[in-house]
Amino acid sequence: MVANPLWPGVDPAWSRCVRVPSTAAVDPAGSAHTWHLLDNGPQLAERGIEPAGTLLCVHGNPTWSYLWRTVLAAADDAAAPWRVVAVDQLDMGFSERTGRFRRLEDRITDLGDLTAELGITGPVVTVGHDWGGVISLGWATRHRKQLAGVVLTNTAVHPAGFGLPAPLKLALHPAVHQWGTTTSAAFLRVTHALARPPLEKDVKDAFMAPYRHAARRTGVGNFVADIPADEGTPSWGTLVDVAEGIRTLDVPALIMWGPKDPVFSDRYLRDLMDRLPQADVHRFEGAGHLLPEDRDIATPLFTWLTTSVVKEADEGPAADAFPAVGSQPTQASAPVVDQASASDPVETRVETRAETFRPMLAELVERRTDNSPAVVDMAPLAAPGAGPRTLTWAELAGQVELLADGLAGIGVKAGDRINLLVPPGIELTSLIYACLKLGAVIVVADAGLGPAGLSRAIKGAGPKFIVGIERAFVAARLFNWPGQRISVTDLGEAKRKLYGIAHTVPELVEAAAANSAPALDRSLLGAGAPPSTTDNSAPALVQASAPVVDQASASERAETRVETQSETSAPAPGPDDDAAILFTSGSTGPAKGVVYTHRQLAAMRDTLKDTYGLEAGTSLVAGFAPFALLGPALGATSVTPDMDVTAPKTLTAAALADAAAAVHATAVFASPAALANVLATADDLTDEHRVALSSVDLLLSAGAPIPEPLLAKVQSLVPSATLHTPYGMTEALPVTDISLEGIRAAGSGNGVCVGTPVSGATVAIAPVAADGSVSDQPTTDSGVTGEILVSAPHVKDRYDRLWITQQHSASVPGWHRTGDVGHLDDEGRLWVEGRLAHIITTASGVATPVAAEQVAETHDGVRLAAVVGVGPVGAQVPVAVLETLPPAAKPGTAPRDLGEEVRAAVARCTGLDLAAVLVVPELPTDIRHNSKIDRARLADWATRSLAGGRIRKP
Repeated sequence: MVANPLWPGVDPAWSRCVRVPSTAAVDPAGSAHTWHLLDNGPQLAERGIEPAGTLLCVHGNPTWSYLWRTVLAAADDAAAPWRVVAVDQLDMGFSERTGRFRRLEDRITDLGDLTAELGITGPVVTVGHDWGGVISLGWATRHRKQLAGVVLTNTAVHPAGFGLPAPLKLALHPAVHQWGTTTSAAFLRVTHALARPPLEKDVKDAFMAPYRHAARRTGVGNFVADIPADEGTPSWGTLVDVAEGIRTLDVPALIMWGPKDPVFSDRYLRDLMDRLPQADVHRFEGAGHLLPEDRDIATPLFTWLTTSVVKEADEGPAADAFPAVGSQPTQASAPVVDQASASDPVETRVETRAETFRPMLAELVERRTDNSPAVVDMAPLAAPGAGPRTLTWAELAGQVELLADGLAGIGVKAGDRINLLVPPGIELTSLIYACLKLGAVIVVADAGLGPAGLSRAIKGAGPKFIVGIERAFVAARLFNWPGQRISVTDLGEAKRKLYGIAHTVPELVEAAAANSAPALDRSLLGAGAPPSTTDNSAPALVQASAPVVDQASASERAETRVETQSETSAPAPGPDDDAAILFTSGSTGPAKGVVYTHRQLAAMRDTLKDTYGLEAGTSLVAGFAPFALLGPALGATSVTPDMDVTAPKTLTAAALADAAAAVHATAVFASPAALANVLATADDLTDEHRVALSSVDLLLSAGAPIPEPLLAKVQSLVPSATLHTPYGMTEALPVTDISLEGIRAAGSGNGVCVGTPVSGATVAIAPVAADGSVSDQPTTDSGVTGEILVSAPHVKDRYDRLWITQQHSASVPGWHRTGDVGHLDDEGRLWVEGRLAHIITTASGVATPVAAEQVAETHDGVRLAAVVGVGPVGAQVPVAVLETLPPAAKPGTAPRDLGEEVRAAVARCTGLDLAAVLVVPELPTDIRHNSKIDRARLADWATRSLAGGRIRKP
């Protein structure tokens, strides 16, 4: 049987059959079977090309080698061409039907027989999907000398500590198995239906081609029947051998994963990562079980081979083992340098960084006897209406110590991920610093991502523990979030059972206090709250109020506690250990996890300290969660106002002033949306409120561009303050800074002026060409528009489980690619012109949206504007979408006068000729900041609206 040219994507020249002697236990001695392969090896040989190695691609059930056609197609174009051997397993695809029940052990042996017959000696990278993943790994553990790497997509290595996935249990059920897998094509059709997006008809037909009749589906049924569901199944022992054997593989590994898989969920991904800790991982959000169909896996696969397999073979001690790899050039090679002269500066730089590292807990440890306020909560978690609650530095230090001990007592250890679903305030601050002390990795995914975004983020991060409020566990139960569940407050037995609560924070604190040496007075547990007097009373950690206690004795106990535990506590985390995973806002796609090490968090703290003078003695009102959490590390007293921090528009002027009065605030941080609502509610301020705000000498606001008129109005509320609008992102916060005076001095221009780099940061531009492509050569020349690059000690370590995204973001060596577009002016100031994804590629070149938006917003009838491109790349036309004053009743074309005036103003000031002007009642913005306009969504909406038909809400 040879490949039919009507099978889309398959070169008939790849298809061949091979007769292979069998050594499998299931076959009689002397047996041989005919295998069908898709193999580009003969083509490479005809062209005289020596491949870098062999990709041994193994399909699962019920697919066949057709699954790997894109890998074969891409192999010739790779920087170092690879031979691709995609097999049809025996009894599957177009390989021979052997008439025997082949189990896992037989199939691993079969694959070894094939590679021996083909004369494949190495280097080999195995590539497996579904149950082909297990078989390929079995081959890998038995052919280590030939092995150069392993690649996996949506598979599982049992036992993973879990029961069999429900779909497979159903397929194994005696009442379903024969009919579902063999008599009918139901199992195949269900599998094909898992593709996201759905398979094209010709592709679906190609996948069905080898299995048209029941007699050809026997292998499908046997494959399912052989699933090692428990220790009593025949293949269990082989599976255990493979599962444990891969722990000792010391080759590069790549795992590409589709999270929308009802069979192999993320829990199996986490198990594989535990067994292959060296693996690079990329989760394709929205993709599912048939990942090679859902997404382009070939491009990242060959990039990974070049950077991780070929390069490692070239540079590693075993380079001579695989001469074919060593002979190939790589695109990722570093420039040639004089290594002898380069080594000294590198060593000096590393030593200097180590000497200057100051742990995040350093300030808290040094101030453990300080009885001045450290954290103030205007709306305490247990009783939001009870008034402010305060922790002194001594109390905070004691509480962090108890929480760290309590968490350690239930098995939380360095490197464990712990998701904190707790509102900003005393509890969250205490938990964060307890985790930092233990070396546990904080996962900060907040409700500002929205329910779907939050769920994606948590599942993607895969925390081992979740600490949260009751509302968080309602969602955890509904969406099946991973992690052992710990309630921040006490819950009744019925709710504990309903939500699957294993522990509560009060229980952990009580246990730690009981085991402390010397015994810790319970008054420390609640920031000064008195000891509980009955078994039913809530532990003081979550008491709403804070009665006065003997602060001197509290500080003495805290000091004794820290000194006593220092000899027995776990080692402090290293500077370059993971510390936290923060999430982007999701305004330009699914929120991305951003990993920071302890060194990088400390560098962020130091940048804020050096740039803004935030240090001991500062009193900070934090209407933006990250700054509230950095307060203790800075030595600043921080207060969380009475607001929903995940919904910035909920901050009122009175709430801001109350928080400022509570700590005699000298600094305020709030998002643009929060400040807009503060101004809208300013009439509610009392004289006392205005006095409290007059003591503020620094106001910071970031998250989106802030018009100068808005800042001028804010200045009237904080007359003594210097107003700053730092520019940055989750991956690097902050990058640049500008004051209100600086904004006025810069004047108008192409974009938003965001000032000059902050302490320790460097900014450059990667020029954008007329076709929208981006150069990889950074420049600091003025007037050059391109992607903004940043280098700084506080830039993120990497994106979490997004290897492809990380590779792109670091593709300009030494720089982080921000995805923003802008330019530098003659004064070295950075101007942001929009997002790279939002540039408009017109027939006359590239246009950026921000300048045109700013002009449109100067019209009295416009509150907000977005300018987007409509049409094919290279021939797009700009379209303005306006949020008007008063709001439009429904979406549609702008009133004639408004449209003409906006079009004329934009053309006059920017030279951009708007093709259309549309209006909507409200522009879509990100959930977290309520200020970043979703231009991609608007571009799609505008395209549909201008194509005719009914105009709906974007």
